[in-house]
Amino acid sequence: MVLFEDETDLLVFPPLRAAWAHRGQQAEVMLAGWNAKAVIFGTLNPHTGHRVLLARSRQRAEDFQAFLRYLRQQYRNQHLVLLLDEDPSHTAVASFTTAADLGIDLFWLPKRSPHLNPVDHLWRTAKQHVCANRQYHTLEELIDRFTIYVLSLPPHIALRLAGIQSQDFWLRHALSNLFCLPT
Repeated sequence: MVLFEDETDLLVFPPLRAAWAHRGQQAEVMLAGWNAKAVIFGTLNPHTGHRVLLARSRQRAEDFQAFLRYLRQQYRNQHLVLLLDEDPSHTAVASFTTAADLGIDLFWLPKRSPHLNPVDHLWRTAKQHVCANRQYHTLEELIDRFTIYVLSLPPHIALRLAGIQSQDFWLRHALSNLFCLPT
């Protein structure tokens, strides 16, 4: 089974996006407290739209390895192939060893090409709907709302938002051959 993998940072201080305000006035975004951070690791199945997410406090090799173990629990007896970027947490020797021990093959997307990873597009949409221009009381509340949003999307909507259903999706023909997707 082929899965796209990526991670994103969630910050208690919100990303500021376009927002309305009265003409001539600055839009107000209330900020309070310390800018706590979490990392969401996630995969997207390009055939079914199934998503797996795991929140961690950092994005280090041991966090990525914990995500690999979590993936193995979710997909117990299936052969897994992850398409992912070359983040240092992914390319650490211990990450290669963990992936091999778990029977997960790692395939690398081209460097500096986040536009090729559909999960990146899904993150962008989720951050726009959940995070932009608002601050939550706790980091846990932000994580909960973000993961609920991403996981509650119907599979066909998640695939559309990720760009996989586009006729111009860069890997469409290869995935069509592997998964019998309509071309």
